[in-house]
Amino acid sequence: MTQAPTPTADTVRRLVRSLLADGTVGAGGTTGTGPDIRPADTGGEYSTWWVGSRHVLRLAPDREASARLRRELRLRDLVRPHIGVAVPVGVAHGEWADGLAYTLDTRVPGGTAEEHEVSAVGEADLAALLTGLREVPVRQAETLGVPRAAPRSLEALRRAAAGAVERLAAADEFDPARLHQLTPSATTQLAAQAGTAVLVHHALKGERLVVSDDGRVRGVVDWTDAVVGDPAEDIAGLALAVGSPAAVRAATLAGYAARPCLRGLWLARCDTVVRLAESLAGRDADPLPLVRVQLRRAWEAILLERVTELREEDDKG
Repeated sequence: MTQAPTPTADTVRRLVRSLLADGTVGAGGTTGTGPDIRPADTGGEYSTWWVGSRHVLRLAPDREASARLRRELRLRDLVRPHIGVAVPVGVAHGEWADGLAYTLDTRVPGGTAEEHEVSAVGEADLAALLTGLREVPVRQAETLGVPRAAPRSLEALRRAAAGAVERLAAADEFDPARLHQLTPSATTQLAAQAGTAVLVHHALKGERLVVSDDGRVRGVVDWTDAVVGDPAEDIAGLALAVGSPAAVRAATLAGYAARPCLRGLWLARCDTVVRLAESLAGRDADPLPLVRVQLRRAWEAILLERVTELREEDDKG
């Protein structure tokens, strides 16, 4: 099988010059030879580049990623009217190598949730996002090719986390007693309920949230991992991005009850201890400091942490 080429700065410059010749790229952030080109450290599998001050270019590394990148263009048009925050607008798309896609998009102004703290009003923006994702017609999303994803087993994740926290305890990184709050019976209570699948961004990490200086959430980028599935996955993503209390407040404001909020919380917590153990062993691609910060955010205490509240909720139901 032919190995895919690796995009370089020269590759990007040639592509941007061809787009300039078509009049696609505006003049913002230009130098004497065209727009300023620089790599964007946004994480993920795509090769991402800032083009001037107003555009971002993403190049897919393989054909599977290319299919998801092309699907994203249509999916953003579907979600835009629902979610209350901006999504990038496609300016140009095509192939940068044989069968490998690129998209040139407008850049949503602002920093990331790793750079700016989300304010109380920003939490309302996140609530609007979660509310809107629930309103996106699932059948239309699936027509675009968005796949369904089965809910993860929280009990299987708990067992994986139990092994990870023992390794973290040996490295003096984590107190394993903190995981004891999540019992096997609790994972049964927090299993995903049938008929609750919605459109899920599935990668709501800090670098995907565009946040302004005043803490408002202005946009969400990179929809290539979207699935129809468990809404608790996006609550878990927000716990990593903005902390568990803010994530749960946003989800509650969006109308989610205790069960999906607690499920999202524990998905995030188990994920972070597993990832930290992998990172310490050199098997996780994210920087170790970032993984530690995400673990701290996920393990912040919240008011909903008594699983017995679920029984009260069920009684009221």
